[in-house]
Amino acid sequence: MTNADLIVRPWAAYFLGRKLPVAVGRRGIGYKIGEGDGITPIGKWRIENWLIRHDRVKMSGQSIKSFDRWCDEAEHPLYNQLFNNALKISSERMSRPDALYDVVGVVNYNRDPIVAGKGSAIFIHQWRRARFPTEGCVAFARNDLHWICQNWGNDSGLIIQP
Repeated sequence: MTNADLIVRPWAAYFLGRKLPVAVGRRGIGYKIGEGDGITPIGKWRIENWLIRHDRVKMSGQSIKSFDRWCDEAEHPLYNQLFNNALKISSERMSRPDALYDVVGVVNYNRDPIVAGKGSAIFIHQWRRARFPTEGCVAFARNDLHWICQNWGNDSGLIIQP
């Protein structure tokens, strides 16, 4: 654990010497049971990449396109992956009308290898309102999220603790 790591606990996060308010899954932090369990996964993770709505936010990262989706259908071959298509499968819309996914850090939970039903779409993103629970993601106030993204380094990690 270093100062460059984002450390997340149930009511606060710490990054580069700053304490930040945070929101986690509606069932708290713990060991995930499966898809849709509302648990934020305990452990040490990486941010694979940052997805950005460049039509709304001016910062570097992979562009979120209008038809981008994240598959949460456990038995589908695209499970827990970003895709750009109008397939009729259960998925999260990445280009949302609200600001929740304007900046998204893709957490490497259940990504290599991907295990069907173990959980998908674990992100760092903007919260709905202060400390409002997520479906298993880690969420921050808009300004804090942007600051985290802009200060994220190659040596940064995500540590989620109970």
